[in-house]
Amino acid sequence: MPQITTSCRTEKPLVPVGMISHGTLTSLDLQKSRRFYEEVLGLEVIQTSPVSMLIRLGSDHTYAVVETGQPSTMGLLDHNGLDVPSAEAVDDAYAALVANKSEYGIGRVTKPLMQHGTYSFYFADCDGNWWEIVHFGPRGYAPMYENPALDITGRTDIDLDALEHTGSDEQASRPGDA
Repeated sequence: MPQITTSCRTEKPLVPVGMISHGTLTSLDLQKSRRFYEEVLGLEVIQTSPVSMLIRLGSDHTYAVVETGQPSTMGLLDHNGLDVPSAEAVDDAYAALVANKSEYGIGRVTKPLMQHGTYSFYFADCDGNWWEIVHFGPRGYAPMYENPALDITGRTDIDLDALEHTGSDEQASRPGDA
């Protein structure tokens, strides 16, 4: 059941982390994955070992992509966000991915719609990793950290049943998705 968290902030964290630097994605076949990342998403790619590579775009945050030979266990709600400059760019990306699904081994592609305050859609890549193509703004979610009113931590005046985004996977099971 959805709930509102209570603050647990401390003056000094137990671990003095400087930044979130990377994440990890799995790959069935590194060569196919690299082609997808470069040709479809335009990401920067460097191969760091016979079974791994790093990908990035637009920041210093990287993903290590590791060839495991197994499809990803990532679910739609565990997706990675890719920002585009406009709602039209979301629609264009949707059309391009649907038109080239078989060429690049793209899995399921959901239809674009307004959700959680953004216009977006989700798709699974050739390895089963989920991505969201989203138009949110030039800095993505970063401005939310600058507006304390957007943090609902500790609030008791909110009707949880009325909230739009509850973390369910109903988007993933809608009929009619491409």
